[in-house]
Amino acid sequence: MRLGRFKAGDRVFIGAVRGDVVVDLEKTAATREGFLKDKPDFSEMNSMLTRLDDLAALLKGDHESRVVHPLSGLKILPPLTAPDKIICIGLNYNEHAVESEMELPEEPVFFCKFKSSIIGPEAPIMIPKVSNQVDYEAELAVIIGKRGKHIPEEEAMEHVAGYTCFNDVSARDLQFRGGQWIKGKALDTFAPLGPYIVTKDEVSDPHNLKIGLELNGRMMQDSSTDKLIFNIPRLIAFLSQLFTLEAGDIVATGTPSGVGFTRQPPVFLKPGDVVKVIVEQVGELVNPVVAEA
Repeated sequence: MRLGRFKAGDRVFIGAVRGDVVVDLEKTAATREGFLKDKPDFSEMNSMLTRLDDLAALLKGDHESRVVHPLSGLKILPPLTAPDKIICIGLNYNEHAVESEMELPEEPVFFCKFKSSIIGPEAPIMIPKVSNQVDYEAELAVIIGKRGKHIPEEEAMEHVAGYTCFNDVSARDLQFRGGQWIKGKALDTFAPLGPYIVTKDEVSDPHNLKIGLELNGRMMQDSSTDKLIFNIPRLIAFLSQLFTLEAGDIVATGTPSGVGFTRQPPVFLKPGDVVKVIVEQVGELVNPVVAEA
């Protein structure tokens, strides 16, 4: 399934993309007598991620009873707006650690962003007044679908709902000033994600996906998730030793080489730019760049 949040007129709803149409999950469920009697909140993605089997059954049912909307007539919103946690992994590709002139980590390095950082596809990344060194970072994000603490590596994938594209936008001047990375990472609009959550059954191997980033049509990052230092089960096991992972939590797995601040001369985002994150089997996330008003 490709699950997303959409807006039609004044109504926001969660739907499943099927080609050029979107199945309205709430309205389709309402046509099935006795289906999902507990009436879950169809406007909130976190709870939907715990019911993927139910949603799959809903989509396999009578096609005539499906309520659909043309995708072209909808506004695509960020698939998640209120995760309990946005956890970003740093230095998780060998080449990126080398280009950043940092030592390879012995255990996962991470920091967090806030829900106010989230924007969806086509929403603008804002260059804040406090920075003139805003950078891009293409990442594969893992979406947690099952609550857990002290999760063994061999059980970690059972806690994954799916994947989405993520851009770990970073104000390098703020990030490297004083050693507090979150200062340069958690600004408004600095967590573009989407366009959809692609459930794990549709991704053949998350550790063998092409990943890249285009800036104004020029390929800046071009790599594969087979180069991750710490794979997804290792990350989930490590993080869950520290805190409980909840359905809807986002784990951005790190960026490959090719970021702007390591280039000669450096390349930083500027108003008028267009950034595209590309992850094989997951999708493309496009965002324009604007200056803070």
